[in-house]
Amino acid sequence: MKVYETANIRNLALIGHGDSGKTSLTAALLHTSGAVTRLGKVDDGTATTDYDEEEVERKISLQAGLAHMEWKSKKINVVDTPGYAAFLADAQSALAAVDSAAMLIDGVAGVEVITRRVFRFAEHYELPLMFVVNKLDRERSSYARCVEAIQERFGRTAVPVQLAIGEEDQFSGVVDLLTMKAHTYERDGNGKYKAGDVPDDMKDAAETAHAALVEMVAETDDALMEKFFEEGNLAPEELTQGLRKAVLGRQVFPIFAASALHAVGTQGLLDFAADVLPAPNDRPPTKMQNPADDSEIERPVADGEPTALFVFKTLADAFAGHLSVYRVCSGMVKNDTHVNNVRTGHSERLGHPSLLQGQQLVQVDQIHAGDLGVAAKLKETKTNDTLADPSSQVAFPPVEFPEPVISYAIEPSSKGDEEKINSSLQRLCEEDPVLRVGRDATTGEMLVSGSGQIHVEVALSKMKRKFGVEAILHPPKVPYLETIKKKVENVEGKHKKQSGGRGQFGVCVIHMEPGERGTGFVFVDKIFGGSIPQNYRPAVEKGIRETSERGWQVPGCPVIDFQVTLIDGKYHNVDSSEMAFKIAGSLAFKAAMEQAAPTLLEPIMSVEISSPEEYMGDIMADLSSRRGKPQGMDADGDHQVIRAQVPMAEMLNYATTLKSITSDRATYHMEFDHYHEAPAQVRKEIVAEAQKAQATES
Repeated sequence: MKVYETANIRNLALIGHGDSGKTSLTAALLHTSGAVTRLGKVDDGTATTDYDEEEVERKISLQAGLAHMEWKSKKINVVDTPGYAAFLADAQSALAAVDSAAMLIDGVAGVEVITRRVFRFAEHYELPLMFVVNKLDRERSSYARCVEAIQERFGRTAVPVQLAIGEEDQFSGVVDLLTMKAHTYERDGNGKYKAGDVPDDMKDAAETAHAALVEMVAETDDALMEKFFEEGNLAPEELTQGLRKAVLGRQVFPIFAASALHAVGTQGLLDFAADVLPAPNDRPPTKMQNPADDSEIERPVADGEPTALFVFKTLADAFAGHLSVYRVCSGMVKNDTHVNNVRTGHSERLGHPSLLQGQQLVQVDQIHAGDLGVAAKLKETKTNDTLADPSSQVAFPPVEFPEPVISYAIEPSSKGDEEKINSSLQRLCEEDPVLRVGRDATTGEMLVSGSGQIHVEVALSKMKRKFGVEAILHPPKVPYLETIKKKVENVEGKHKKQSGGRGQFGVCVIHMEPGERGTGFVFVDKIFGGSIPQNYRPAVEKGIRETSERGWQVPGCPVIDFQVTLIDGKYHNVDSSEMAFKIAGSLAFKAAMEQAAPTLLEPIMSVEISSPEEYMGDIMADLSSRRGKPQGMDADGDHQVIRAQVPMAEMLNYATTLKSITSDRATYHMEFDHYHEAPAQVRKEIVAEAQKAQATES
């Protein structure tokens, strides 16, 4: 495999809503460039970047996939990212590692819910971005309608650089507004165009669109604006260079037309990537942190700088261990490069430099600054880690992944498999930073947590396929919390036990009051004098903390946002001990909770639903039945977008309901927003269920 220097590398992430065709476009780009000899298809399970058995079976991307190709002596790295809400963490981390993004828009559905969300990810990393309206060969597709929807949502700086030739099954090429040439494609999937004159019936539209593009580019540069005013146009070379500068500065967002299924438009996209999109060293220096004092460091993407790698993806393999996918932020990777993991301080050895082509490892002699590589069997390294030259330690800002929003209890299908399940899930957690595994402190149940039901189900399917372990899921566990609403004073906790020999004695007196939301548990020691010796007071705090974490009305639902003030107590020179005061603290907490008006907090989700307008009434009625509170509604082309806040407990089966209500024409995503006090009737039902469960277990 040829080695490419920094200036000849392009790192492009394909992002967008699920089913917009990112994987198919990756396959078409690979075939057009000659990187593969066959046009891979999602439906056939032959797409390069959807190789996982779960992806092949479900026909959706579940994780970011990497591929590379050569075009015009440039190496183009493409990161194919997931587009479904449950798996967006991979899209988020991929955008931290690339230099530009292509937002795919379904030519039929237009701008969808996830489109806006991943646009914000790209905005966060200040990435140059282009739009690709895909699936223009489909029935009811419309390039013009999608362009209008893009500009309505993202502004007039989103401007077409192409017009589509033909519609639906007659879509056969594009008019390139930079060169004012028609690019016509055969629909056999080879992806190569023939340049010719603009069709007569499109000349007026092309002239108008060309003028709009020239004006938009000229607005971004004073010299170009002056020439535009003088001559009324720009030369093709000036327009291309002006567009490149404007794209790099996020002043213009070009819009393209394509059909990935037939590889129509792919050569034009490759030309644009090679000629216009930025190389890693065209972008501003990478902002890093000095781990010694957290000060900011700016480092250019250059081979001559000390080596620093950012691990943005981990792949778990039953045989090869785990693979760490990284971006070379600075320096170079050669055979047997030694680096330090900045988080752990441990040394790591990078073996032979390798690249990823789907699931295949491709060995190279070296990897230059700005390129994307993969390392096998690193001992201590996880996603979000920085690996740096031991003599020049720096840390790349970690990606802030969303917290899991739903938990399931999990048990082995076969006796004795619990340890296998735990170790297998831990391996999968290395691959997926949103997936979590833990134990319920009260019930002892193993819990697996993720961003949605499908997220957890996919994890278990992967566990079965990769590690040969099966498990059973129980209904989701809603993470309720408890708190108090009333201040209580002078509550005593007394532990006294005498059974011959040395006894146990400890007394503490506390005030307990509600705290500000988000403060957790605050302990204040206000004892003056020696009523409780200093060495026993932390035991009081420990007893209260441990008891509050076990829950009060509902086992396993911690008590939060309260303050305890230790004001008095008693001790015995012989019989007092840390354990005695720990028990006294626990008893004091329990006695205080009896008087402090305890209440239950339920997690509230922020929900966004995009649906055709004719279903709005049914959707709103269903949300109302789920105790949802509408937060607003916006028109988005021929769809309406509803924003609402709904209790998590009411959203566990929402995907099935929404599909039924709208004939599978609506989409939604949700994420945790805040905790709120549950209504009295709901609290009563939850407490009753918890008591019933306890009675059954006992």
